[in-house]
Parts: sequence; C-alpha cells; structure tokens
Amino acid sequence: MDINTVRTGGVLVIKAEGRIDGSNSADFLGSIQAVIDDDDTGVVLDFGGIDYISSAGLRVILLLAKELRGTNTGFGICSLSSAVQEIFSISGFDQIITVSDTEEQAVKSLQ
Repeated sequence: MDINTVRTGGVLVIKAEGRIDGSNSADFLGSIQAVIDDDDTGVVLDFGGIDYISSAGLRVILLLAKELRGTNTGFGICSLSSAVQEIFSISGFDQIITVSDTEEQAVKSLQ
C-alpha cells in the first residue's frame, strides 16, 4: 500500500495505490490520520490506484468519515475503479459518502 498526499486550497488529497484489506487496513488508517492537519477543511481519498477493498477497508473508511464529521471536516472519495465502485454500491457506502468521478470534482465539492 502506497499513499501520497497533496493539498489543494485547504483540501488534503490522499492518493492510495494497491489493496486495502485486513492485512493493512490498520496501517492505512494510521497513515491517513497522521497526515491530516487541523487546518484541512476537507479530505479526499483518491482511489484511482486501488484495485480491491475488503470489509476491513470499508470499516476504515467509515471510521475516518465519522472522525472527520466530528471535526466538521468535509470528506469524499474519488476515482473508483469499476470493481471498487461495485463494492461501494453493494455495501451502500455510495449512499453515505460522497463519491466523485474525478479528483477535481471531489476537491471542488469540499471547497
């Protein structure tokens, strides 16, 4: 699992690559929490490089969404592959978390 970050207009964009499953979900959450600053008005997970996410990965996303909601920080996900989009759809996550087609759309929605 690799992550890279960039800030655009107060929004933290986290680009992840690889798989998110039970073997790395706790590390993934810790890595994300470590890069979020109090000054960030929003956080976008760019999943363009994620080819698989398990229920453990979905749990991380839910925990992160709840944590950010508690600090009034916007949250969104973008660039889902068709396989990951299907998992989000089946699990209903696309109904509770804002999913955008592109990073640009996701950042704009949080500014």
